[in-house]
Amino acid sequence: MSKRIVVLSGAGMSAESGLKTFRDHDGLWEGHDVAEVATPEAWEANPALVLKFYNERRQNLLDSKPNQGHIILAELESDFEIDIITQNVDDLHEKAGSKRVLHLHGELSKSRSSADSSLVYDIKGANLDLGDFCELGSQLRPNIVWFGESVPAMESAVRIVKKAEIFVVIGTSLAVYPAASLIDYVRPGIPIYLIDPKRPDCYLPDYIKHIEEGASQGMKVLRAALEGLNG
Repeated sequence: MSKRIVVLSGAGMSAESGLKTFRDHDGLWEGHDVAEVATPEAWEANPALVLKFYNERRQNLLDSKPNQGHIILAELESDFEIDIITQNVDDLHEKAGSKRVLHLHGELSKSRSSADSSLVYDIKGANLDLGDFCELGSQLRPNIVWFGESVPAMESAVRIVKKAEIFVVIGTSLAVYPAASLIDYVRPGIPIYLIDPKRPDCYLPDYIKHIEEGASQGMKVLRAALEGLNG
């Protein structure tokens, strides 16, 4: 019977595909303070700026392709049962062929109603504009979990993590909460791998196997480590 691998992926997973990590060292994202473009208050104050910002991110995503890390992870589905929990709002895991992907922070390629969060729509192309309304006549907003908003998918993520037989963290510093707390729900004795070229600032227990590589090279190392584990 196939072992169940649960993967938590972060911005470093998509960096090799040309998608910038959330914030540069100066604390800005594409020249913007996150308070200007990624909070409910920003949306209330200047929805046109928020839409423009995400339209630019969406165009960048449309021009990007999955990297070898995404592809290897998808290929592992032939030997393992894999669930991916991602902090990323891109769809590169899906484009690579991964079947079960849970987006903690929303999806850039989708919009949702400002009046009813259960009304979610695919965005055709790159742009979502003022005057694009849901079926209730309310302005559509990016389907993104902004700073200051709750993370509705956390309960589902916790349930998935509790079933992991192998837990893998790729491209995240384990500093973004509540996502970083998911590692606390891994059952005792379950193998844990961390793929990241940098050692996290937080305490890293000895039982976590740290693969100090980027996503693509790190996934090659992990695939070799996983050979023979099924059965």
